[in-house]
Amino acid sequence: MTGGAQRRAAAGRRPVELEVALWRAVAVYRVLALAYAAALIAKNSGGYARPLGGWAVLAVMAAWTAWATFAFADPRRRGRPLLAADLAVAMGCLLATAWVESPEGIAAGRPTLPVSWVAAAVLSWAVRGGKRLGLTAAAVLGVGDLLIHVLAGTAGGLEDRTFNGIVLLLMAGLVVGHVVKLARDAEARLARAVELEAATRERERLARRIHDSVLQVLAMVKRRGGELGGEAAELGRLAGEQEAALRALIGASPSAAGTGRPDEEPGRRDEQTDLRPLLTAHSAATVTVSTPATPVPLDAHAAHEIEAAVAAALDNVRRHGGDGVRAWVLVEDGDDEVVVSVRDDGPGIPEGRLEQAAADGRLGVAQSIRGRVRDLGGTVAIVTAPGEGTEIEMTVPRAPDRRRRS
Repeated sequence: MTGGAQRRAAAGRRPVELEVALWRAVAVYRVLALAYAAALIAKNSGGYARPLGGWAVLAVMAAWTAWATFAFADPRRRGRPLLAADLAVAMGCLLATAWVESPEGIAAGRPTLPVSWVAAAVLSWAVRGGKRLGLTAAAVLGVGDLLIHVLAGTAGGLEDRTFNGIVLLLMAGLVVGHVVKLARDAEARLARAVELEAATRERERLARRIHDSVLQVLAMVKRRGGELGGEAAELGRLAGEQEAALRALIGASPSAAGTGRPDEEPGRRDEQTDLRPLLTAHSAATVTVSTPATPVPLDAHAAHEIEAAVAAALDNVRRHGGDGVRAWVLVEDGDDEVVVSVRDDGPGIPEGRLEQAAADGRLGVAQSIRGRVRDLGGTVAIVTAPGEGTEIEMTVPRAPDRRRRS
């Protein structure tokens, strides 16, 4: 299995295992609660106003337990219709207590026919939609507990046991829903850790193979080109730049999220991407990239736009700076903004040249750099002087909800 297949399997398998375990636990609870309800119905049926009605309700509960166990086992059926039906059956069995039980038994505080079996519906809603849905289902069944006394004419004799049962249902919906969310978050983090480990191992494997083949060949071409001189020296220089870029690429941390181009996955533009590996990929013999030791997270779209602007700036250095011109890329990560500067030791930009280029329709700086940064809500400052090089400073603000917390 390739590294990519391992990562996809790791990311997809664990959440499925968690869902199976959760729904299996709800199914087990249904069966145990059904057995408890059957024991109480058998014990109390002699005091019911309609004893056969109690056994009929128990039959409905048993049939629904069997069907719900089967239905909830299929992820395709765990939608609103099945959840609504589950809650409706639980509510019907609960309200049937007012018809089966005698008013004296209800006033005395005898348990309802389904007892704790109705909590299975609360658990199903909590597992499916978290604490919000769990509390909703618990509130509905709590109203049903109160309606029993209204229907039986014993509303004036509500006892503490009824309110205790309602509180327990609400607590079950809240706690189970919250725990399920925590468990899903933990599973997602574990899957991400497994994915990063697989990516690291794959990167190390590729790095070993590249080092033993491509990098050695590029280093040899660089060395021999320098020895031969002439056109071979230029080839050697290019080979050296590619060697440096490739070393930076295979040495970059795989922890950056969303390294794909944002236009490849338009639905995932809000994912966080580490800006560092995108910029260090531009390292070469004449380009030095300096980044913070910790990740520089940005929205994927913003990170790739900044990388494209830096690439355009470096391309201008290569085309207009001449042989031997060096460039430095510096990343500064602030709480509310990220500053990326590209500086070179070239001849500088003559006064009025950028305005003339824009007037002539050559919009490299105007669009590839300023346009991109402007669209991100940032600013570009260009400092240059003849014979003293050029520095392009790009400042991009973080989105309000992406700012670092101290």
